[in-house]
Amino acid sequence: MTTFQRISRSEERVPFPIPGLAADILHMRVKEGSKIRNLLRFATARMQGKEEDGSVPAVRQVVFTGLGRGITKTITCVEILKRKVEGLHQVSKLCYMTVNEVWDSPQQEVAGITVERTVPAICILLSKDPLDPQELGYQPPQTFSVPTEEEEKRGELLRTAGSPSSLLTAKRLCLDDWTGCPPKT
Repeated sequence: MTTFQRISRSEERVPFPIPGLAADILHMRVKEGSKIRNLLRFATARMQGKEEDGSVPAVRQVVFTGLGRGITKTITCVEILKRKVEGLHQVSKLCYMTVNEVWDSPQQEVAGITVERTVPAICILLSKDPLDPQELGYQPPQTFSVPTEEEEKRGELLRTAGSPSSLLTAKRLCLDDWTGCPPKT
């Protein structure tokens, strides 16, 4: 059995699947090994216009792209950024990209191979400016509100209703009092 080593990897360059993007858009390429903290620190600073030297103005739009195993990390970055920077409109598009890999064998008698794979990819546009709500994959800005006292009480009741001790109490009540919980027939 021969062991192959990957020599090179190239991705097919395709235009963004989202129409009408500005030329100065911030493009964040998320890969499997990317650190979420680093991606978010950079994107948040650019969206809010907080660069270290103050020379870079704030951007109005950012595109996150990820392919293969980087898709989940891409979605995580977008969701966190939407909570940090309020009022962001979102358009999400799924597509496929072609990845070419060249593999070589350390043994001289075995020839190298080239593999062409088609992998899923995601492209997510976040914009401070309103986007077309009729566009497929559009999500309006999320509003995060502080829960009222009534909502908190209701949430506490729901949390305790599902706990194991409350279920045992409910069973005990039903077994002791058949009028409140008649047997199933």
